[in-house]
Amino acid sequence: MYGIAAFLALMAVIYTFGTGFVAEDGYGGRTEWVGITALVLSTALALMLGVYLHFTDSRSDVLPEDWEEAEVEDKAGILGFFSPGSIYPAWMASAVGVLGLGIAFWHFWLIAMGAILLIWGTYNLSMQYGLPKEKH
Repeated sequence: MYGIAAFLALMAVIYTFGTGFVAEDGYGGRTEWVGITALVLSTALALMLGVYLHFTDSRSDVLPEDWEEAEVEDKAGILGFFSPGSIYPAWMASAVGVLGLGIAFWHFWLIAMGAILLIWGTYNLSMQYGLPKEKH
C-alpha cells in the first residue's frame, strides 16, 4: 500500500503540472482541480490503509496460517457471533438507497428521511441482542 500511495502521489504531481501547462481550446490551460483532488484523496486513502496494515501486522503474533506444519485443529475456536436472521442490514441498505436518491435529486426532506432511517436501523442492529426480548 505504501508503494501504491507513492505512485499516486507521483501521478498527482505529474497531473498537476500536466494540466497546468496544457492549453486546449475549451479549457484555456488552467489547472484541473477535480482530478488533482481525486489523486490526492486516493493517495491519502492508500497511505491510511498502509499505516493501518503496518500497525496491525506489527502487533499480531504468528498465526496458524503462517506455520508450515499447521493442522486444521490449530485454528479451532470461537470465531465470533453472527446474526442468523436479522432484517436490519437490508433495512440499512434501503436507507442508504433513500439517502442516495435524496442527494442525487437534492431533496432535503428525502435526505433527512434517509438519514433518520439509517440512524434508526444502525441503532437497532447494534442493540438487537443487547435488549431484552420484551423490548423488541
